[in-house]
Amino acid sequence: MQEFPRTMVGGVSVPRLIIGTNWFLGYSHTSLAKDKFIKDFQNRKNVADIMTTFFEHGINAVMGMLTPLMVDAVKEAEDRTGTKGIMIVTPQFNIPGFNAGPGQDAEKVFDDCAKAGATFCFPHQCITDTLIDKMSRTIRQMDSISAMIRERDMIPGLSTHMPEAVQIADESGADVETYIQLYNAYGFLMQVEVDWVMKVIHRAKKPVMTIKPLAAGRLMPVVGLAYVWNTLRDIDMVTIGTTTVDEAKEVIDLSFDFLEKRLPDHKLQETRSKGILRELNK
Repeated sequence: MQEFPRTMVGGVSVPRLIIGTNWFLGYSHTSLAKDKFIKDFQNRKNVADIMTTFFEHGINAVMGMLTPLMVDAVKEAEDRTGTKGIMIVTPQFNIPGFNAGPGQDAEKVFDDCAKAGATFCFPHQCITDTLIDKMSRTIRQMDSISAMIRERDMIPGLSTHMPEAVQIADESGADVETYIQLYNAYGFLMQVEVDWVMKVIHRAKKPVMTIKPLAAGRLMPVVGLAYVWNTLRDIDMVTIGTTTVDEAKEVIDLSFDFLEKRLPDHKLQETRSKGILRELNK
């Protein structure tokens, strides 16, 4: 089976396609009803089936919150495929002067991440973007946070929705090995125009892990994936969430097509209005 292309992040080989977890955990960015559907539908077996599909193509990196569902499903996919998973965790925690909501002190959270076997540990966007000081062009406390992460043999990075975070981290020499950054053709949740973020990513000193390539379902896979794979650098990555095994297979196949500069030859969805066009789908 064809192995997906990989890149290096902090000395670790990582697939350029990363398994997202919002569509496992119930964060649809659509509605409470959609969130409930996801939570009611997903269980360990469903999630492990999806992860196994990715793992079988060498796509063995998973990004998200440290939850029992995520940890258990990774373990099951590892057992099924014999491939070691790479967990990229994005925890929130309490820090002096700021409480990001229900959480624990940073050291306890990092201990839990390390115990679960995380390779990468990046403060979630709700932490990172609060610490960004545009006036002094620094990310407050980032180096002390990164030091705690490294003490536990994990690799630090930052998760952000602010494109300035990448530039400030580079300018200030922040101790991070990569950045999680919003990037999609729709501009969904992005704070400036897409072409500005494109330039930020291309000038970043470290590889970038992009998220929400389909704008949380607002873009068709063929559109969203065509955009990101044709505008990112060879060192950058795409994180994508899927709800079913078939969606995972579709994402993998389309990604291979775009990376290899092929026009996708996938079977199209049909409706009654496409009667004359139906010959194209044979």
